[in-house]
Amino acid sequence: MAANNNSGPAASDRVHIFDVDHTVVRKTSTEYFVQMALKEKVIRFSQINHLLIDWVKYKLAFPDINFIEHTVKKMAGMQKNDLERVSAACFIKRIKPNIYSSAKSLIDEALKNGEKVIFATSSFDFIIKPLEQFFGIEGSLACQFEYSQGKTTGNLVGYSSFGPKKKTAAQAWMGKNAVNPQNVSFYSDSYTDLPLLEYCGNPIAVNPDGILERKAKKRGWKILYFKDVLG
Repeated sequence: MAANNNSGPAASDRVHIFDVDHTVVRKTSTEYFVQMALKEKVIRFSQINHLLIDWVKYKLAFPDINFIEHTVKKMAGMQKNDLERVSAACFIKRIKPNIYSSAKSLIDEALKNGEKVIFATSSFDFIIKPLEQFFGIEGSLACQFEYSQGKTTGNLVGYSSFGPKKKTAAQAWMGKNAVNPQNVSFYSDSYTDLPLLEYCGNPIAVNPDGILERKAKKRGWKILYFKDVLG
């Protein structure tokens, strides 16, 4: 039951959605995974060599919003078991030590108060699943490989959750779970998440890039700077 207008929404109605990369985790979760997957020979460099161009486009504020779909097409034939095995090891060795202490405190406090927490990320679900398990949450929004007979097909299930498509995914999730966007706090570092930040009632910029920092200051949004990690 929602609280009255004077006290704001009840804890059970409040939702916290966290971007992951540079917001909960110091670097990019996919970068951590790819480094280990290349070493384990689960992924070939030829499958991801164009990502440097996509990174440059992102930095120049001209991102290709379909770059994940394009990348996935080159990744047909990978074993689901291999992806899950490497992601589990990657979480222990690389992701967990690089979780921001302040992000963990925010998430722990929200959960303690009975508030809903999920992640919304353009990373892949098998990379994010160990992070969910670490915090004891479920139902996050992430990219999903399509599989056939235990192997990737080169397609996604649905669409990626990058840029405006993350907002679309979050809107669908809110509708399905009867969540009022005005009761949602969304935390992100990236200008590409502006559509979802603008949609949520409590947009929060975390370690924002230059574009997002300027937008956040202009609009009076809360800005947080995280530094220390769990180690």
